[in-house]
Amino acid sequence: MTDDATLPDATLPDATLPDEIVPDDKDWTWVLERPCPECGFDAGRASLADVVTLVRDAVPRWQERLARPDATQRPDPATWSPLEYGAHTRDVFDVFGVRLASMLESDAPEFASWDQDATALADDYAHQDPAAVARELAVTGERVATRFAAVSDDQLDRPGLRSNGSRFTVLTLGQYFVHDVVHHLHDVGA
Repeated sequence: MTDDATLPDATLPDATLPDEIVPDDKDWTWVLERPCPECGFDAGRASLADVVTLVRDAVPRWQERLARPDATQRPDPATWSPLEYGAHTRDVFDVFGVRLASMLESDAPEFASWDQDATALADDYAHQDPAAVARELAVTGERVATRFAAVSDDQLDRPGLRSNGSRFTVLTLGQYFVHDVVHHLHDVGA
């Protein structure tokens, strides 16, 4: 439960309302083949050790960004606030930790679909406590980093399938995942 101090001021423009977001339905798997023109990150060149380091390096940057007074403010009605991106990233850490575990424990699992936009609304990302999200990012970030750090070389090619048919290996899952982490830091200017 959040306290009133973390809720956006009712006098603020509609940019603070959580239902203005246009869902992102793009297939971002292309980031495995070329650098992202928005954030500049070249995910396809990242090693699993890079994934671990980038996740661990991202957490204090998120915590710093979420501590700013404007963390709950959207830059425009169609763009998440840093708080919403932080809550999403926290959940990305968990979702990809589960996906990695399933790839290591079974042969070619199919990942359950995850509607990030529905989750943002259902979990009310816009009104969560930025300090709580910062703490949770530290826990979930370390958990997923530890899981990726424990992967052995002979597990890098284990397969997994997204519900849309996209095929990943443990390595490409890590690369795809860490692009999301890096990209969202770029989104919030951290």
